[in-house]
Amino acid sequence: MDRRSFLRYGALAGTALGAARINPDFFFSSAFAQESRPLVFLSAENITGNWDPTAHTTLSQTNIEGFVMGYLTRAPMRPEEPDKVVYELATEITELDAHRLQIKLREGVTFHDGKPFTAEDVKATFEYGAKLDRPKQVYPGGPETFSVETPDDHTVIVDTSKGGYGASLFIFLASYLPILSAKDVAEGPKGPLSQRLNGTGPFRFVEQRGNDTVMEAYDGYFRGAPKVTGVTFSFVGDATTRMLSLMNGQADVIERLEPEQVETLEARDDIKISRLVSVENKYLWFRCSKPPFDDWRVRKAACHAIDRSMIMEIMGSAGEASSNFVSPIKFGYIDLENYPEYNPEECQRLLAEAGYPNGEGLPELEYITSTGFYPKTKEYGELIAALLQEQGFPVTLNVMEVAAWNERLYDRPGGGPGHMVDCGWSTGSPEPDLVLRTHFHSTAKRICGIVDPEIDAALDAERDAPSLEARKESLQTNLMPMLADKAPALSLFTSVLIHGMRTNVEGLFIYPDGQSDASQTTLG
Repeated sequence: MDRRSFLRYGALAGTALGAARINPDFFFSSAFAQESRPLVFLSAENITGNWDPTAHTTLSQTNIEGFVMGYLTRAPMRPEEPDKVVYELATEITELDAHRLQIKLREGVTFHDGKPFTAEDVKATFEYGAKLDRPKQVYPGGPETFSVETPDDHTVIVDTSKGGYGASLFIFLASYLPILSAKDVAEGPKGPLSQRLNGTGPFRFVEQRGNDTVMEAYDGYFRGAPKVTGVTFSFVGDATTRMLSLMNGQADVIERLEPEQVETLEARDDIKISRLVSVENKYLWFRCSKPPFDDWRVRKAACHAIDRSMIMEIMGSAGEASSNFVSPIKFGYIDLENYPEYNPEECQRLLAEAGYPNGEGLPELEYITSTGFYPKTKEYGELIAALLQEQGFPVTLNVMEVAAWNERLYDRPGGGPGHMVDCGWSTGSPEPDLVLRTHFHSTAKRICGIVDPEIDAALDAERDAPSLEARKESLQTNLMPMLADKAPALSLFTSVLIHGMRTNVEGLFIYPDGQSDASQTTLG
């Protein structure tokens, strides 16, 4: 993969985005003989109960949104062609100048409630999704930093002059937040947005039945009705139960396979395996908002206590080594030369400098992780705890069921629960700030709670760079090395998404964030 040539299509102002790399028919394959029934997909994570796409960062609900909602573009993000972009609700995106982006929209599209899709829906989505009170606030700044014009029903012009950053940032974001109905947005976060999904995608949200999300094929989908009658998306928290359901034919697709499960399933003729280098890194997040990890020296010492090569031995085929805070299929990735490596001597030097020689005086530290969702979290959590204890960190590992772990995940006033938290962060776009700004800017600080003016300034500098090339340089030479030095978190590895599916499932496209396109799926 040529990381340095990533996303060249957005580098030149005033030109349409690299047409040779935009393939509107990318996902659409020929039909197969099929069973007339829903596709059954077993998820490893629970849902929140609030259907507003901006109100959560829960992967299971994001995956459900992938079946129901529409997006301006899609980013397949395959290592062999990471800059491929597929138009969906947009038909053309053009940089008019450094601060203005023009988006042409597809005509003849309707939401599932019958409302025609127009430019007002894109404007409402951009402005609502940028509000700083939204848990999934994803745009480069609040709505006061950009304006959205709608010259006609199928043209949108985004102007970022007020914010001082390049409009090209919206190119990346076009693949991330689903387009909401302006009518729904107008009723606010406690209105229809929270009660159900209303999209333009191939499947229509029907109801929630306990742990089952029921969706049915939408006959009005602009590319034609899906070939399966619907999708049933079910939360099954136990990995073994998911595997047995696949083996006995009760499930068509399961996610988050453990490496040893892959060996079992690969021996069967009726099951196939999908592996993808994902857009998600797994992190050890430090609670930077309270002692002792409000001191960068203690955080860095903890990083030097951890031998990531031993973690990779545990992960096997479910992980890929990386040395940065974003996945290798994110814009701007490089292997950082100053990324903290296992070094017990440096660990002890930093602990002593911080006033904790050999760990003396450190408080009891809680390390929170989950079980049943991410592969091998308990196993490598036990390893990390042991390595930290070896260097004098008094760590207790707390392995929690997924829903309880989710409830304790985020920062809050006074610091979040525990002192360290294991969590990934998966965002279906090449945009690195969906990770970096979300977690390390003082206006967001989702998990680690860090407030650091130097990091804020570095994040603002890369965001405000006048071109993608200048932005890449700022990321690689300033922001990313600074994060490696200050260590608000330690990125352990890049996840490899492993799905198991019945061999009769054809035409299912899986994205590197875990979403799926089942619009052309058949059950032969």
